[in-house]
Amino acid sequence: MEEKFAVEVCEISRRYGDFTAVDGISFSVATGEIFGFLGPNGAGKTTLIRMLTTLLTPTGGDARVAGRGVVADPEAVRRQIGVVPQAMTSDLDLTAYENMDIYGRFYDIPSRERRQRIAELLETVGLTARAGDLVASFSGGMRRRLEIARVLIHRPRILFLDEPTTGLDPQSRRVIWDFLLRFREGEAMTIFLTTHYMEEAEEFCERVAIIDHGKIVVIGTPAELKGQIPGSDSIALRLDAITAPLLDAIRALAFVRTVNVEGDLLRAGVDNGAANLLAMLEAVKAQGGAVLATTIHEQSLEDVFIHHTGKALRDETKKVDFLIGAGAPRRLGR
Repeated sequence: MEEKFAVEVCEISRRYGDFTAVDGISFSVATGEIFGFLGPNGAGKTTLIRMLTTLLTPTGGDARVAGRGVVADPEAVRRQIGVVPQAMTSDLDLTAYENMDIYGRFYDIPSRERRQRIAELLETVGLTARAGDLVASFSGGMRRRLEIARVLIHRPRILFLDEPTTGLDPQSRRVIWDFLLRFREGEAMTIFLTTHYMEEAEEFCERVAIIDHGKIVVIGTPAELKGQIPGSDSIALRLDAITAPLLDAIRALAFVRTVNVEGDLLRAGVDNGAANLLAMLEAVKAQGGAVLATTIHEQSLEDVFIHHTGKALRDETKKVDFLIGAGAPRRLGR
């Protein structure tokens, strides 16, 4: 019987002396879900993921990954997960096939099955014709496609992705996600994603968690998280003049949550900006104001992140690639 949850985290903590990096976190990821995990540097994201991928032992609490305890049975966890780190780890001096073959040996996949699986995966990512070429000749997008194919050779139940499309052009990013979605459907995988591309998390993740100061500050679907911020949209009006009666009229509108003035620019945080724009323009007109320009900004996941952490994720500098080395058994097979 398939587990209801691919990841179950219960009051997990990690302390370093007097410093608590992860502070009693609990959450779960449903089987088959695409789950986004976001947080600024120093928030505890790195430490938590390293515990889930068995690279660190918790100092409190526990977690189950693919139905196995990360403390009680880390070897079993490693055999059920696949990990694609941000840094490219394929060997440049080997061919695409050789990179795949070595990884298959890590998991003791018999040679006949291994050859068949490599052929299937290379075909899926469009690299069959380049199977015998050195990886040193590959573009960044091709290497990333190879590394995704490689980590799927043992049919992992959960795929951990650390910023899988960082540094790729928009077309290559779309190709990577097309492959990931196809693999997820065909292999019935759960995907646990970290990314600095907020639009990527918003488009592909079914739920998102934001961690800060060692605790999860919010968790939910992208739509739920955006809807929780008062004045989820923003309307900016450039006016010929901003008077006190006009401001009072705007503030009195039921859908307006906040009003800020910057010179001749009035910014209002509103609910459902597209539907309520006309009512705001009519309120300005009723007060004798003239609108010179109008823009509507719909709340994004980036806005949610800034709201809860006080900083933009894209402004963060990546310091640690926390997934390198995770997800592979420690013994070389046949």
